[in-house]
Amino acid sequence: MQSDVTNYKPLTPSNIDMLPQIEALPFDLRQDIKVVSTVFPFRTNRYIVENLIDWARVPHDPIYQLTFPQHGMLSPADYSTMARLIASHAPRAQIKAAARDIQMRHNPHPAGQMVYNVPQLNGVPVPGVQHKYKETVLFFPSQGQTCHAYCSYCFRWAQFIGDQDLRFASKEAEGLARYLAQHPEVTDVLFTGGDPMVMNARRLRQTIEPLLAPRLEHVHTIRIGTKSLAYWPQRYVSDADADDVIRLFEDIIAQDRHLAIMAHFSHPREFETPIARQAIRRLRDIGCEIRMQAPIIHHVNDNVTAWATMWREGVKLGMIPYYMFVSRDTGPKNYFEVPLAEAVHIFRQAYSQVSGLARTVRGPVMSATPGKVHITGTAQIKGQRVFVLRFLQGRNPDWVGRPFFARYDQEATWLFDLEPAFSSEAFFFDANTEYASA
Repeated sequence: MQSDVTNYKPLTPSNIDMLPQIEALPFDLRQDIKVVSTVFPFRTNRYIVENLIDWARVPHDPIYQLTFPQHGMLSPADYSTMARLIASHAPRAQIKAAARDIQMRHNPHPAGQMVYNVPQLNGVPVPGVQHKYKETVLFFPSQGQTCHAYCSYCFRWAQFIGDQDLRFASKEAEGLARYLAQHPEVTDVLFTGGDPMVMNARRLRQTIEPLLAPRLEHVHTIRIGTKSLAYWPQRYVSDADADDVIRLFEDIIAQDRHLAIMAHFSHPREFETPIARQAIRRLRDIGCEIRMQAPIIHHVNDNVTAWATMWREGVKLGMIPYYMFVSRDTGPKNYFEVPLAEAVHIFRQAYSQVSGLARTVRGPVMSATPGKVHITGTAQIKGQRVFVLRFLQGRNPDWVGRPFFARYDQEATWLFDLEPAFSSEAFFFDANTEYASA
């Protein structure tokens, strides 16, 4: 699939071997790329390869781990199956069928997004829209359902594997506008994907402008979820239509809408390059707010220094630390997940090393089926060690801010691994078996 961005040329399994950095890799690492990318999507670009990866540290370099397929992303049995099929030159259909079997065992749509989150307009599902929380709607424009590069752990990997039944997107924004007109409680719309910033400026304008109509004045904030500042900062600086993108953003702000760039930064190296800093500065100069967020990922940023540096340097560049997420229960989670207890420790240690301006960040946070759950820490209560949690967002708004407790579990990596504390049989939200879609 070609990106709509003029200057951008993706690197995929079909053409990655032409790079000298790849040719110089040991056979086993090149084999890992070939085998694992048959199951989980792989795409990168020359900017990442030439500017962000320290090839002297491969395979342990964090950006290499973040963007290239890794052997441990597949179980030994699944890796062996795929390697054997490739080595025997099995028919493409057979390789694809084996890959699909593995993919479907990896929870392709976590948090019930295909079941609970799809709203209806006049009794008909609205394509490409998710409405999980009262005030916020997510929109997946079809032209934005790819990225400048794919994160190896990506929780939306199912968007990129070529199965339309697993793909969540809409080809036009008019249905979104009609839906929003009937829902004045919605104040925020998040354009997400994939990455909306792979769209050219014309398509991006066609997608966003309908939301600026007077009838939708209740939509105060336009959010754009993007990894482009990390993976392709040229989007705002040197791409052929970079100035058109900036003008669109200026027009949004001129319409008295708040424009928030939800920037996905996983490691401080991603905003160390001069062009990344230039892109950040250009967005800040026109009044865009940039909020930093990412999950904590094993092999990439599961250490105090990475997070403290990221928050400290991000504030220095005028960005707002927002979330440390927990990697979702999907895809190759066994390779990338971090125990919740360890995530809490890393968050607290990093938080203690930054000033109050960086303490806008919240974490660790799980975007789970019931809602957005914040682990605020651990405590000793009634002789029992517990996790202290609360909902930042919930399918039921009455849950928001309500604290609850789970037994401390050193091995737990997700909300559903936890058990209620103090002999309770269930968490209070477990009784709600049918979640509202909005």
